Amino acid sequence: MPALGTFLLYLALFASVYAVIAGTIAGRTRRLDLILSSERAITAQFVLVAICFVLLEYFFLTDRFDVYFVAKSSSRHLPALYKVTALWSAMEGSLLLWSLVLASFTFFAVHIVKRRRGPGAAYATAIMAANQVFFLGIILLYENPFHLISDVESVPVGFAPSDGQGMNPLLVHPVMAIHPPILYCGYVGFVVPFAFAMGALISRNLDEEWIRTTRRWTLVPWFLLGVGQLLGGKWAYVVLGWGGYWGWDPVENAALLPWLTATAFIHSVMIQEKKGMLKIWNIVLILTTYALCIFGTFITRSGVVSSVHTFAQSPIGPLFFGFVIAILVFSAFFLLQRLDLLKSEAHYDSPVSREGGFLLNNLLFLGATFAVLWGTMFPVLSEAVTGSKITVGPPFFNTVMIPIGLVLMFLTGVGPLLAWRKTSPAGLKRHFTWPSVGVLITAVACVGFGIRDVYAVISFALCTFVVVTICSEFHRGAVARGSSSNEPYLTALWRLCGRNKRRYGGYIVHFGFVLLFIGFTGNAFNEMTEVSLKKGDSFEIRGYRLDYEGYDFNRGPMREIIQTQLGVYVGGSRLGTLFPEQNIYYKRADQQRTTEVAVRSDLREDLYVLYEGQSQDGTAFFTVYVNPLVMWVWIGAWVMTGGMIVVIWPDKREQIRRRRFAGAPQTREAVA
Repeated sequence: MPALGTFLLYLALFASVYAVIAGTIAGRTRRLDLILSSERAITAQFVLVAICFVLLEYFFLTDRFDVYFVAKSSSRHLPALYKVTALWSAMEGSLLLWSLVLASFTFFAVHIVKRRRGPGAAYATAIMAANQVFFLGIILLYENPFHLISDVESVPVGFAPSDGQGMNPLLVHPVMAIHPPILYCGYVGFVVPFAFAMGALISRNLDEEWIRTTRRWTLVPWFLLGVGQLLGGKWAYVVLGWGGYWGWDPVENAALLPWLTATAFIHSVMIQEKKGMLKIWNIVLILTTYALCIFGTFITRSGVVSSVHTFAQSPIGPLFFGFVIAILVFSAFFLLQRLDLLKSEAHYDSPVSREGGFLLNNLLFLGATFAVLWGTMFPVLSEAVTGSKITVGPPFFNTVMIPIGLVLMFLTGVGPLLAWRKTSPAGLKRHFTWPSVGVLITAVACVGFGIRDVYAVISFALCTFVVVTICSEFHRGAVARGSSSNEPYLTALWRLCGRNKRRYGGYIVHFGFVLLFIGFTGNAFNEMTEVSLKKGDSFEIRGYRLDYEGYDFNRGPMREIIQTQLGVYVGGSRLGTLFPEQNIYYKRADQQRTTEVAVRSDLREDLYVLYEGQSQDGTAFFTVYVNPLVMWVWIGAWVMTGGMIVVIWPDKREQIRRRRFAGAPQTREAVA
């Protein structure tokens, strides 16, 4: 059966190659039969890759340890849930998951937009299939997950195929069951707007139709990429035990880069839809976004940077770098060839306008992207130039990114208050009065409560500014609708949101970002201490008293568990017990140790305790953090999720307009 998996992968590769050829010829000749044939090839490669994925999952669930990838990533004692998720815990399976996600996006994109068959869509199909050819080729040549142990030339020392080596213990966590698939959907999903943008360039059909076609195909991966990063932060917070959820790690940065450029694209594309401006800029943004997605994959799999998130060094790294270069060269060639077709239909009138706000927003996102990219790759560049690796740490990123983030937060509140083309002084005064009052009250209150960190005061004040702005937008809209339709206030508010989901759902997403910023601002007040305690000892930190009550030792089939107990008190009241623990995976050749942190969370702060081990005389060592406002980061993620559901929820009026635009079903003559 493993041989069947390899055979099906070759068939999927053949179908993808055929889709590239048929789609390219169809784009040039406008033959409907070839367009249909390329779509069927896309369906075939989707089905074949899905069967391979299911087959490999079956091998994991049935403990097929004669398959090398299964033997090194699973074990007999691994719970069934983690046998499923073990598939993407190593290079071979993660690439197959990537290929499945790519096949899924390609299949659904091609079939959902089939109403608008034409040269642009045909070229887009070929481009998406070409990406699949690359990934399937990598899998078959270098990282085949169906290889038997007998096919592997060198087996690592300590490898135990009879029971399986077991999954990396750091990945045995519920968050890691969903984090990689969601993050991959974010990375891979940008192939759809990239392909349709390139299809529009190649076919010279550079009106706004490619933007309308791919709007949701951009929003969904943008959202999933952001959620994937937050889930990764949650995993790092509770598993890695360093007291934080974001450390400017190179792989974290690699996922942030395309998210930044995609955010800029989502905002600036509204100017093109309404005013016919920034056409070149928007094309550049979406092409850059996908190139950065592949670049992030290169960082993760090449070994050029050190990170807990990266896979082992692999020969496929140079191939990914070459693929990034090919994407950039291919995109730049057609962009330069079509510059005369991308002229703006309107002109920039005033900096004090919504266009001006979006333009400044874009420039800031571009600056943030460059800063993160420079800081991430500087150690590699310094080593290549000077021979010594100079590490760039969190202080650099915080110094650069905090001011940029604060200005972006300010623009989040300012944008809705500005008019298109030009905002009058009277309009500025009318719309900015109450938000400015909110800023002043918040700043005074922060100083009154003893906050002396300047950035923290500014951040809280700007969060208030944005909240007041968002609330005023909802209020003004509901009052205007209620006065014109005689509806009660709440009814008018509900129907207002329902009739303009994109706008008001976007405001909800912005409110989620405000909550994220509140959580981020809490980092300015973190406190950490290291203590050593014997049973019965206690210590205090920021109003909490922790009593060390001893520990328990348990031995399971795969690990030894040392679980400590700490009673938590405030004043004379006991709040509960924390159980930080340490796990020793004694069956692994490396005797890997992991920590299980104990966290007590509320809306105000997290009490975060890490057990570091103990000495021969029974003295236990702990690291304790008090992290304010962390809960608001996770709440903000949920609010953003709700806002995105509103934004992408189908709109009947938009569907009617799109059906009218699409016209009658396509024929050979219509395509021609």
